[in-house]
Amino acid sequence: MFIERNPGDYENGDICKNLDDDGRPKRTGTWVTASAHIITAVIGSGVLSLAWAIAQLGWVVGPAVLMAFSFITYFTSTLLADCYRAPDPVHGKRNYTYMDVVRAYLGGRKVQLCGLAQYANLVGVTVGYTITASISMVAVKRSNCFHKHGHHVKCQTSNNPFMIIFACIQIVLSQIPNFHNLSWLSILAAIMSFAYSSIGLGLSIAKVAGGEPVRTTLTGVTVGVDVSGSEKIWRTFQAIGDIAFAYAYSTVLVEIQATFGNDAPGNFLTGFGFYEPFWLIDFANICIAIHLIGAYQVFAQPLFGFVEGWCARQWPDSKFITREHAVDIPC
Repeated sequence: MFIERNPGDYENGDICKNLDDDGRPKRTGTWVTASAHIITAVIGSGVLSLAWAIAQLGWVVGPAVLMAFSFITYFTSTLLADCYRAPDPVHGKRNYTYMDVVRAYLGGRKVQLCGLAQYANLVGVTVGYTITASISMVAVKRSNCFHKHGHHVKCQTSNNPFMIIFACIQIVLSQIPNFHNLSWLSILAAIMSFAYSSIGLGLSIAKVAGGEPVRTTLTGVTVGVDVSGSEKIWRTFQAIGDIAFAYAYSTVLVEIQATFGNDAPGNFLTGFGFYEPFWLIDFANICIAIHLIGAYQVFAQPLFGFVEGWCARQWPDSKFITREHAVDIPC
């Protein structure tokens, strides 16, 4: 998301410092901040359901599907990176958004169709992140309940209050103007993603090392034993969808580049595949919630940019739409 500015808004001596070669505000991102955005988007909530997905597909199909989507993501990311400038990939005009790329290379009605697909996907991802973050917050409360009263207690907790809390946090963070100012949040989220992924890996290794039987087979859950034939089909498609969801970041790559066991639970940190140590489970779920707060913004910023740009074009004389208010945050 970028805000158009008139070069006259800058002092004459600072024009070269503040403007890029195309008259836009100078890009200040580095490979560190770009990597943080990508890590935040890639290591999302989809990672948490991979254990369940592999359990459904088995050790043959599961890794094969994982590698297939890895290749698809790499291929599409390479294509999008080459489309950052058009028509020449080195000296052409910069495309700052996914929609700019579609407009430059395809044009016509394809712009509207691709835009509809992209923004519908972004809305779906942000809704999914809201639900997953609230589930992680609830898991912290339930984990403490289980620790205090025992594993036999139901400890039912509503997700709604935690969704409201997450939404209020996002309302505040949504005032961040663009990706340039989002790097600190993405770096924090990237650290959190490594933290809870490492905790999940460590707990899984500890469970196997403890001598507990591992029931994941080469073909996944068995028809007639674990599930019926129809359940096997639906679970297979759901598992493939979960793996695909873990590779959803390519739709925001252009915006980022512009800165530079068979019984496994659906979510092994919130589905209580583990109960102890409860403090470590709590910490992992807190890391998930913090990570999803940042990941939400990575996927929502292109949507905000589109809405703000459209409103500015529709009502260019409206001070309510075009006026900017700077808020100084003391460090």
